[in-house]
Amino acid sequence: MLDIKLLRDQADHVRQRLATRGAGDEKFVDEVLALDDQRRKAVKEVEDLKAERNRSSKEIGALMGQKKLAEAEAAKVRVREIGDKITALDKQVAEVEASRDAILMRLPNLPHASVALGKDAADNPTIRTWGEKPTHAFKPKNHVELCQSLKLIDFERGTKLSGSGFLLYTGWGAKLERALISFLLDLHSTEHAYHEVSPPYIVGEHCMVGVGQFPKFRDQAYAVQEGNDASTMGKLYLLPTAEAPVANIHRDELLAESQLPVRYVAYSPCFRAEAGAAGLGTRGMIRVHQFDKVELIKIVKPEDGYAELETLVGNAEKVLQLLGLHYKVINLCTGDMGFASAKTYDIEVWAPGQNQYLEVSSCSNCEDFQSRRMNLRYKRESDGQNILPHILNGSGTALARLFVALVETHQQADGSILIPEPLQPYLKAERIA
Repeated sequence: MLDIKLLRDQADHVRQRLATRGAGDEKFVDEVLALDDQRRKAVKEVEDLKAERNRSSKEIGALMGQKKLAEAEAAKVRVREIGDKITALDKQVAEVEASRDAILMRLPNLPHASVALGKDAADNPTIRTWGEKPTHAFKPKNHVELCQSLKLIDFERGTKLSGSGFLLYTGWGAKLERALISFLLDLHSTEHAYHEVSPPYIVGEHCMVGVGQFPKFRDQAYAVQEGNDASTMGKLYLLPTAEAPVANIHRDELLAESQLPVRYVAYSPCFRAEAGAAGLGTRGMIRVHQFDKVELIKIVKPEDGYAELETLVGNAEKVLQLLGLHYKVINLCTGDMGFASAKTYDIEVWAPGQNQYLEVSSCSNCEDFQSRRMNLRYKRESDGQNILPHILNGSGTALARLFVALVETHQQADGSILIPEPLQPYLKAERIA
């Protein structure tokens, strides 16, 4: 959530940065400020009335001491009237504040000054590439053909079980998926020094609000109902990413500065209701309603936020380098950024069978946008101030697209798949045939 003080003091700056996103959110700034002004005036009136009530209460005591009972009773009437006004104004303050905050909750984060201006993905600048596109002496198959010929995934039975957008991994496919998850967790928890956690896969609404998934994207989530109790519907949700629970681990806490940086890595399945309709463009594993992901979360001091973002991207890149996969890193432009992000890098891996790049990681610094929403602070040692930390998140990385790129890149002319050396101890095989 944006800082209301920033809107008060730098309204033009906020309008300008919101405008770069191209969604028209800058038009809400005046409405927020009008409601905020109304609230502040009401709060000032309440404070004045409370001061008046205190003075009148003291007068009542003096009048009673002087035996001026009639005047004391009149003063008591005034005090009760003042109390009624205060009650009414307190209600007004709460209502106006709720209206103001409801708009603030729907305003996206301000893009960092270093983010490229642009309307959509076509305007995203490429920062760097790694490796070369693989060349095959034969026409490479796509992952659907490979998965069917090697019996890695049963697409039809997955659909029979849960509908389109769900996968049934089988045999070596199930083992490869499990091996990739273990490889990612070990890499990030050992070489990259993240602390491994295993979060719940169902989270409360407050966690979704905290990371910025709600209220804007409520219609894209899977809500949970407990048994036949319809009143529980919408209190809990299947997580869209492990970011939702893990970034909220320290919500409503005041950390010591010495505890920072906090770095977490977590595996979870991810559930996305908006994955897209079935068809040629979404056939196979590219867009699904349930997929696995290893998520990286950082909670850091503001002055370290952007250096930590570069390191975060490097941690995700290491995965692809070890697996011998060609990729590029792009900087999302202002019009293509996520709701909570101030700056985002996407990593797109090359999939020969698709003849295109696929996003497998998105690494963002949300600055204090999320920490304000979840009331997470740390106490600065130098002056004792309570400071909102920067919260960063990144995919380290996402499957099933990593799975797609791996099998398509390392396929052989005989239809088998060579397993990259770092993954062999996990799969206990050098080749899938």
